[in-house]
Amino acid sequence: MESLKHYIPYAHIIATVFGLIELGLTCYLVSPWWRAPGIYAFMLFSSVWTLLALIYIALFPPYFPKMFQRTIALALEWITMIFWFAGSIALAVWFGSPSCGADTFCGCVEAATAFGFLLWVTFLFIVIVDTMATLKGRARGQRAKPVVGV
Repeated sequence: MESLKHYIPYAHIIATVFGLIELGLTCYLVSPWWRAPGIYAFMLFSSVWTLLALIYIALFPPYFPKMFQRTIALALEWITMIFWFAGSIALAVWFGSPSCGADTFCGCVEAATAFGFLLWVTFLFIVIVDTMATLKGRARGQRAKPVVGV
């Protein structure tokens, strides 16, 4: 598990890029609706939540170490992972699997679902590595250091 810590910054970068893509896709899905379906709004919320959580998780340890709390970061990662899993499952179930053809709205929903699952897998990796690092530090009676930098 020690060797996987080195991949966490790359996972943060991937999650940021996927989060920005998901934000664009869900903004497109919400834009034509006066009252967008709840699942589109939830996926939009999850995109914004992800970017805000990543700011805290990735940027606070090196730049604001006194304001960073490892337990809060771990809780944010767990919550974000659950949001992406729940939102992606709900979107996939609500929309189904139609053949889109040239329909861009339909294709955007499918892309949003796919990127939602990719974000879930990315945060699953981050959660597993950070949880193991935190538990390992507690077992030794140490404070676990945040996993940042290469």
